[in-house]
Amino acid sequence: MSGTVHTHEQGFHAARVIQLAVAAALGGFLFGFDTAVINGAVTPMQAEFGMGPGITGFVVSSALLGCMAGAYFAGRLADRIGRVRVMVIASGLFTLSAIGSTFAIGPGDMIAWRVIGGLGVGAASVIAPAYIAEISPAHVRGRLGSLQQLAIVTGIFVALLSDYAIAAAAGGASNELWFGLAAWRWMFFAEVVPAVVYGALALTIPESPRFLVHQGREEEARTVLSSVLTEGVETRIAEIRRTIIRDRATSLRDLLKPTGGLLPIVWIGIALSVFQQFVGINVIFYYSSTLWQAVGFSEEDALQQTVITSITNIVVTVVAILLIDKIGRRRLLTIGSAGMFVALGVMTVVFSQAPLVANAEGELEPVLQGAAGPIALVAANLFVVFFGMSWGPAVWVLLGEMFNNKIRGTALGIAAAAQWLANFAISSSFPTMADVGLWFAYGFYTLAALASLFFVLRFVPETRNKELEDM
Repeated sequence: MSGTVHTHEQGFHAARVIQLAVAAALGGFLFGFDTAVINGAVTPMQAEFGMGPGITGFVVSSALLGCMAGAYFAGRLADRIGRVRVMVIASGLFTLSAIGSTFAIGPGDMIAWRVIGGLGVGAASVIAPAYIAEISPAHVRGRLGSLQQLAIVTGIFVALLSDYAIAAAAGGASNELWFGLAAWRWMFFAEVVPAVVYGALALTIPESPRFLVHQGREEEARTVLSSVLTEGVETRIAEIRRTIIRDRATSLRDLLKPTGGLLPIVWIGIALSVFQQFVGINVIFYYSSTLWQAVGFSEEDALQQTVITSITNIVVTVVAILLIDKIGRRRLLTIGSAGMFVALGVMTVVFSQAPLVANAEGELEPVLQGAAGPIALVAANLFVVFFGMSWGPAVWVLLGEMFNNKIRGTALGIAAAAQWLANFAISSSFPTMADVGLWFAYGFYTLAALASLFFVLRFVPETRNKELEDM
């Protein structure tokens, strides 16, 4: 896709729009990398630091507390200092976290470094969809917004692939690799490279035209829009001006109804975020290698299976990019909810029937015998397929475009913070739920998938082909 594209709606420079969207979406790559890189390090880190299931769950999910704070403050900060500067700050936080996690000496400072990385992840999770929505023509906004999710799942894939490669090179994640450092520590250090690249790329893209108009810098906004659109620049400037209240920062008060309570559209954004996490997708990406080892796979096979799952996620995200502007956001979400409900239901049944066998430590763990193992693997991958082609990308697209200009930064921050809080609750509770039984954890996610289906049918608006100024 290159050159100039004309449609019945608006002509635009495709190469330029894609370049800007890809640079912004690299924050999503780091978001995926940072949250998934711990997957291969969980078991050896647990052994080296002598951590039980409770503290292990907290170390894994502690980054999400930083994500929540980063997401909440990033929207408001971006309204004050601009989208690009927030991207650069996020890059610095990623870099600091990667180096600190590499040399962590115990669970306490590992938690601190994970929280610092989380601040960067949270900021990137808000800024990328907002920036992409603000520079994209309406009729391709869904596809460009989906680049955020494609970047996230690519980041997850690269993190898991690097975990696998590093563990294989050392002959095991707990073995020494280079300079006396264990392989699992190099897994964290690998993040330094994309973190620095993200900061460098962020410095090459222009500020959002909406932020520029808000700051009274209309000439700069006109220049940015002229590099993106082939026509209708003045109309777009006038539309932005019409929807922006000058010299007044958005506050939480703007999200409230006159009668009190949050605006319904904000509640819908929060609920979309919560459902995206309550179906348990991140359990697959944070704990899958530990999970597959628990049911009889070797460390190498478990890491390999995790890489295959993440490739599946990338492929179906591409499918979503092709479909989202054609069939709309609501239809994608309903298909995804129905498919996830069936796949999770199968996993619940399989694990509920699995016999419990004592492991080396004398703890009882489910063992998948005969056809149960392959069925669970297929169901887990089908779950990823239905999530990746629907709730993964569509929620980020909707959050970037469903709020009007006046409240977008603050509302997106609140919705993304809710997402990270829900992610934290699901991730930190998984080891405890798994102690009750894997059937119990997957049963909960199955019910969440069913509830998400009814929620979409009843409450979620369709935003396809609408200009942001018309929201």
